[in-house]
Amino acid sequence: MKSNGISGASPMTWLATAGLIVVVAVPFVFIILQGIFPQLGRGSLAAPLTHLPGLFDDTRLWRMGGNTVLLGLSVAILAALFAIPLALARALFKVPFALFWDVALLVPFMIPPYIATLGWIMTLQPRGYLQQLVGFNLSGFLFSLGGMTFVMALNTFPLVYFALSRTIEAVGSRYADVGRVFGASPWKSFWRITLPLSTPGLVASMLLVFSAAIEEYGTPAALGRRAGFDVLVTEIDLRVSDWPVDLPGASIFSLLLVLLSLAAFLVQRWILNRRSYVTTGSKPQHKEKRPLGKFSLPVLVLFAIVTFLATVLPLFAILSTALSKTISGGLAWNNLGLSNFSSISGNSAGALKALSNSFLLGISASLLTGLLGAVSAYVVVKTRFRGRNILDTMTVLPNALPGVVVAVGLILAWNFPGLPITPYNTPFILLLAYCCILLPQPVRYTTAALHQIGDNLEAAARVCGASAFVAFRRIILPLIAPSLVTSMLLVFAVATRELVASLLVAPVGMQTISVFIWRQFEQGSIGLGMAMAFVTIILTTLLPLCLIALLRRGGMVAE
Repeated sequence: MKSNGISGASPMTWLATAGLIVVVAVPFVFIILQGIFPQLGRGSLAAPLTHLPGLFDDTRLWRMGGNTVLLGLSVAILAALFAIPLALARALFKVPFALFWDVALLVPFMIPPYIATLGWIMTLQPRGYLQQLVGFNLSGFLFSLGGMTFVMALNTFPLVYFALSRTIEAVGSRYADVGRVFGASPWKSFWRITLPLSTPGLVASMLLVFSAAIEEYGTPAALGRRAGFDVLVTEIDLRVSDWPVDLPGASIFSLLLVLLSLAAFLVQRWILNRRSYVTTGSKPQHKEKRPLGKFSLPVLVLFAIVTFLATVLPLFAILSTALSKTISGGLAWNNLGLSNFSSISGNSAGALKALSNSFLLGISASLLTGLLGAVSAYVVVKTRFRGRNILDTMTVLPNALPGVVVAVGLILAWNFPGLPITPYNTPFILLLAYCCILLPQPVRYTTAALHQIGDNLEAAARVCGASAFVAFRRIILPLIAPSLVTSMLLVFAVATRELVASLLVAPVGMQTISVFIWRQFEQGSIGLGMAMAFVTIILTTLLPLCLIALLRRGGMVAE
């Protein structure tokens, strides 16, 4: 039995509806409207669809769409090739130093992609760190589709590694052992039994990698343009930021990117619905993991190589560049120092202001998405509001809205002629962008927690005279707090270093961390940019971890 009727939940229903309309629906609707009405930016609905024939006849649209799909598929496949052998070893065997490898392989995911890419540029470019150490460079490889795929796969493969290793660990090796008893080889048992049973985790994580790859801006912008490999994200940025501004074209390219993201989720659903992946038993297998035996050394070497490429080398490049007094001085002891970090502490080029801006926006975004996510999830899960399915769709929609699309939608919506008041060209436009992009995190965590809470406690409170709001605040909110706090910390970590929306909609004269780093590279102050990047990695990784540890001691965060 549901705990609330329509009228009882109406205050929170109205709050959730209003919040989702402002944060999610407005930018998405304006992208569609701009795609239909080319004169919308001038306040006119004249000549609908007249620009479409010329746009669709432009071969660049299809070329960049094809490039985007090719890049996404390439990154997803290579990330799986990196992750599958590591996940298999981690899940089924006693890997020495397993916890260390888990932590080491989590670091690449904590490094913002554009920062990792800048580190690879400093390493592989002509006269880069690789050439200084061994005498040759790999710039030809780096500035190519293969180089982009390699760099992006190293940044995203932890998604596949952690999802697949946990899935295989839950499946266990019992079913593969049965296959071995009936004469199957180890390879055949893995290919015909273990891997198919792990399909849900593998497919879901690979499609997340695909979506992340087609939405990524920093790596294609830094590497793809020099390679002549343009994708939809960079073209959208070009049409919005370069004169003459082409808002109708940007909206069409944005809608195409949204369709690709939605197609990825539909493919995932189609694959998982084709057959059942449920085992006979419902509980995870707890069989003791096997020793690696003679494969211990090869497995350790494999973990070490991937860790070196994904974690050690980018961090080395970032820190070496940050410590370099001059880039031309190279890797020499007399060229190392803390001058770039001193410049940051001295607020050179507005570094401290950029840090404070990003931290304030990150905290605000985490609080707003936490509130809106909790209320929206509650309305969807715990009420009988007739429009809750529409609200549920709106909470999921940002999953298919890349950051560049959100930015374009906000520009179209809040720069519309005749608005009496607008957040455009103020910090609030950035806050709206971060909230739209990151809202699914609190919603997803809170929804899972709400499904585990029965209706009896809330019903008892309502019988005793408590309103829906009081029952939510005094009963539901404390119960979902562990999951909600965890998601808010994730929102904070991502929001403080978000790049593409920050570049497109940041007010004139305002810098965030990501804008500061990007502009320092454009202006040639590479050491200062890398010093800020290193500070960002440390702060956005350690601060949430420390806060989680403190809250966990107080019982506020789930283990």
